Amino acid sequence: MKITVVGFWGGYPETGEATSCYLVEYKGMKVVIDLGSGAVSQLQKYSALKDIDAVVFSHYHADHVADIGVMQYSRVVDLGLGRTSDHLIMYGHQEDQKGYDSLTKEGAAEGLPYSSGQTLQLGEMTFSFAPTDHPVPCYAMRVEAAGRSFVYTADTTYLESLEDFSEGTDLLFAETSFYEGQDASKYGHMNSTEAGRLARKAAVKKLVLTHLPHFGDRDELVTEARKEYDGPVELAASGNTYEL
Repeated sequence: MKITVVGFWGGYPETGEATSCYLVEYKGMKVVIDLGSGAVSQLQKYSALKDIDAVVFSHYHADHVADIGVMQYSRVVDLGLGRTSDHLIMYGHQEDQKGYDSLTKEGAAEGLPYSSGQTLQLGEMTFSFAPTDHPVPCYAMRVEAAGRSFVYTADTTYLESLEDFSEGTDLLFAETSFYEGQDASKYGHMNSTEAGRLARKAAVKKLVLTHLPHFGDRDELVTEARKEYDGPVELAASGNTYEL
């Protein structure tokens, strides 16, 4: 699998960048995880929009879904110009009916459900889901193919259940919205040392800090996470790719 960071900011995109969005590719299948603000503009650096097979959403907060509408309209244009004959498939949970209904655009995009405990087969990639702790229903994702895997925590406080869900994964994208000593839980997020602790407890092979804050010296997040986890740690950055 190849994973490309398209957007990694929490809340809103910094200039010329995007909030949460990741492109996953394996054996010709292209799947996007989340479509935050600015994601469609940035995604085109890495793939033609007509070639995206599916989008999977963790939850319906704006910094993860803001570009649903423009992605759907891109498929309207591509279908109209004959660039593709395939409707876009968009997967989301049904615990927010209004959010789920937004995934379907007649004639261009079809919304389909997933749920906790279910596996979703997209090409030769298997997606599984675990509920997180956030102010709205939200799901972490584990993606597996050919014996390799990565986990995307989406938005969450620290949960022991995510230790089992992430166990032994090759790559962990852990949301890191706050710095060491700051109480992230009241906002439904994790801080840097909690992200490091999750990586250590789950015995993951590499940790990438994402959903980053708009304040402070973000390099300190890596230093703080390393107090808990002695494996490789780095900050997410636009265009970073990971081959598993």
